[in-house]
Amino acid sequence: MGKTYAVVDIETTGHSSKNGDRMMQFAVVFVRDWQVVDRFTTFIHPERSIPLFIQDLTHITEEDIKDAQPFHKHAKEIYAMLEGCVFVAHNTDFDLPFLQAEFKRVGLPHWQGEKIDTVELAKILYPSALSYKLGDLAQELGITLQQAHRADEDALATAELLIACYRKLEKLPAATLAAMHRLSFGAKTAIAQLFFGVLAWKRTQLADEAFMTYGKLAVKKLVPAIKKAQIIAYPNTVEDKEQLLRATWPNFEKRPAQFQMMDEVYEALQQQQEVVIEASTGIGKTLAYLLPAINYAVSHGKQVAISVYTSHLLEQLFTEELPKVEQILGTEVAVAMVKGKRNYIDLRKVDTMLTYTNPSYDETLTLLQVLVWLTETMTGDTTEINVTGGGQQVVNKLCKDQDSKVTKPFDYYHYALEQCAHATIIVTNHAMVLAHTTHSAIFSNVDGWIFDEAHQLIQAAMHRETQLFSYTHSKYIFGQIGNYEDEGVFRALYEASRKHERVSPFLLHETERLFTRMVTQFDDVTNRLAKQALEQFIKKEAKQTVFLEQITMPATDYERVASTMYAWLSRAHEVTKQFRNELVQLNSREQQILANWCYFVEQTEQMLKQWTSLFLTQVPAKAAWLELDRRSVPSSLRIMQYPLEVAPVIQHAMQQLGNCARIFTSGTMTVPKQPTFITEQLGLPATTKMCQLQAPKSYYEGASTFIVTDMPDIQQVSQQAYIEMVAYAVTRTVRATEGRCFVLFTSQQMLRDTVELIQESELLHDYMLFAQGMTSGSRMRILKSFQKFQRAVLFGTNSFWEGVDVPGDALAAVIVVRLPFSAPEAPLFKAQANRLTSQGRNAFYELSLPEAILRFKQGFGRLIRSSQDKGAFIVLDRRIETKAYGQAFLDALPAITVHKVTLTDMVLQLENWYNSNDEK
Repeated sequence: MGKTYAVVDIETTGHSSKNGDRMMQFAVVFVRDWQVVDRFTTFIHPERSIPLFIQDLTHITEEDIKDAQPFHKHAKEIYAMLEGCVFVAHNTDFDLPFLQAEFKRVGLPHWQGEKIDTVELAKILYPSALSYKLGDLAQELGITLQQAHRADEDALATAELLIACYRKLEKLPAATLAAMHRLSFGAKTAIAQLFFGVLAWKRTQLADEAFMTYGKLAVKKLVPAIKKAQIIAYPNTVEDKEQLLRATWPNFEKRPAQFQMMDEVYEALQQQQEVVIEASTGIGKTLAYLLPAINYAVSHGKQVAISVYTSHLLEQLFTEELPKVEQILGTEVAVAMVKGKRNYIDLRKVDTMLTYTNPSYDETLTLLQVLVWLTETMTGDTTEINVTGGGQQVVNKLCKDQDSKVTKPFDYYHYALEQCAHATIIVTNHAMVLAHTTHSAIFSNVDGWIFDEAHQLIQAAMHRETQLFSYTHSKYIFGQIGNYEDEGVFRALYEASRKHERVSPFLLHETERLFTRMVTQFDDVTNRLAKQALEQFIKKEAKQTVFLEQITMPATDYERVASTMYAWLSRAHEVTKQFRNELVQLNSREQQILANWCYFVEQTEQMLKQWTSLFLTQVPAKAAWLELDRRSVPSSLRIMQYPLEVAPVIQHAMQQLGNCARIFTSGTMTVPKQPTFITEQLGLPATTKMCQLQAPKSYYEGASTFIVTDMPDIQQVSQQAYIEMVAYAVTRTVRATEGRCFVLFTSQQMLRDTVELIQESELLHDYMLFAQGMTSGSRMRILKSFQKFQRAVLFGTNSFWEGVDVPGDALAAVIVVRLPFSAPEAPLFKAQANRLTSQGRNAFYELSLPEAILRFKQGFGRLIRSSQDKGAFIVLDRRIETKAYGQAFLDALPAITVHKVTLTDMVLQLENWYNSNDEK
């Protein structure tokens, strides 16, 4: 009989048993021979009240536990159940320590035994899962979980997840399982025996022909999908379009603006025109350009390329939207997706990293994920893998570079290029398009381009032209390389070289001498740079910025560092060449040493490029500044360089694409009274055709704007007084809507001060508060956490103003604390404004105001994501009413009702509005 797995979940009154939090539900599901064989669950009286937000999360109320026994009444029974079992939980680092603390509190000994964490196991076996939260995994894998955050439901779902992981293991090839077993001893929980058992069985089975082998790796065979599209006439009339769409979707809702956009796109492709289309939320923009694009490409035998900004939209297009259009048109279309070379995995590097001795946990976990992913991926695109922060650094080391020597059929990048050559539709991203000199040949046959999220071409070009120099990152690279007396990469390479006489002793000594000189000169110049920057500080704040032009260091100092860095790199490349002497085979340990050495040489080359761009290249159209914290000098030194305009960069890329149709579309392409604000930044001529398409008024029937008229004027009161009023307004609004609020700030400091004041007041103590920069996790992780709670508030800054979707009842209100003007002291904005002023132009009306209106417009876009949505857009900044420019903000919104009311009246209206909605 096999092992018994005790799959446990507990619900508690909070996260810390040390602070008095207690268990209120315990559940265990027993799995033997990969079947559920028994279950046990009980409520436990926590001997303290249950916080309201915990009741909201778990749906366990005081009524549920009123007759339950305290833990000491159940302890011995629970302890006995777990003896001799493998303890399994979804995050054992919470459940097991909490349970151990409860055992200790009632006088029972420490539980001893093996443990398996299904979070760790799921990360390995489902490396492309969007999230490793239990509810998300259950939904993705089709596991029933009717009520998350109830111990009995969660324990059963975790048991089903454990069984699903085992079944997935059984499907992996023997080569993958063997490599995984070798690595698994470095995992945090006892998965090694699990892997070994499956491996022993797998070796008795026939090899699966779906895989090919590269070194120690099993890789899914890359079999191109051969699709032959049928020519279909474009539906010219409204009736034709309606009939075509209703044939697939009987409940299709006709939207005139969507049909108009289809015609604009089709005409632009036919006439080889350049056109800008602003398509508001609710039009169905993606379908409106995909259908005519595919129709045109198939019927004319041409290629059409679609470029987007975010990886999320790229994947959505490829996996969801394009198949929908294929279904509508009743034909398959050859679609290819391509990104920059660095997005693809290098199998040679993976095979080499498998030989590492004593890999870190991040390396171990990431390699385990990659091994499984390689048996599934048809693209080799590393963005498919969901890795942690540390794991991302490992993936970066495994990405393809210019020197990659992987050959067909194991080169994913070249496979993507081959698919593009035969594709009808090519899907790519803005970054790839802007890398014109490298990739223009790939797109040489493209007849028409559609740029979705076109306004983000500006951001993509900005990112491409930006340089960021970090003192701590540079010192990290130097520290990893080191000299012979250090335990670094150079010492390992030196010893391996001498052992087999791979590299000449003279070259090694010369490389070491130049390294010492390079680091010494680097330290000298950066220390003096930081010292000069400190002398420029004019405020008392610890953190400040100083424009690089204010620093008067001689150019010869910068040149000396660059010269020595270049000399070291020349020697380092010669070392690489001699070490890699192909006449003598490298063993696995030497391959590992060489891979590490090459990685840090490449990082130093990047550092030299940054250094040259920042200090030795005269670029008048760029702004550079230093960021420094006087409390940690020079370690806090960072230097940023941004372009002041990107239109030339974008237009150069467009010219490289040749003569073809170009369609630029987005939900935000214009500003009232300045319709060309974005198109000018894109470098488009003023004569470019522009279409503005708005969703029908009925789409926004569920939205209202409220301007709070009795907020103080921020210019007339202290910052603290304004924050106090903001905190009061937010708490009253949140209670009126019962949570589900976004609160948008323009300043991280004001956000922090407001949240801290609300927390201290405890006025929202029974709500979950999520705050960007205060709550740990990425933007998307914070958003997902917010969506799990009914009584929740999300406080965000810049990145939450756009690109965040919260459809349906999950969002009741968006509160704009201040009109989203850029901070006048923000270095990039200051440099852009100074440049306009020097040209005799008005920086406020030509830069500050239109940028703020665009953000405001995007902020409203968070609220209504479907025609069924209902929500309030609340503005606390009085300037929208008192300043002449205020109306321009309101003009940017759809035609919805605007209420100018006091805070008290607004709260009453919100309460009536949401109460009446709930009753319906």
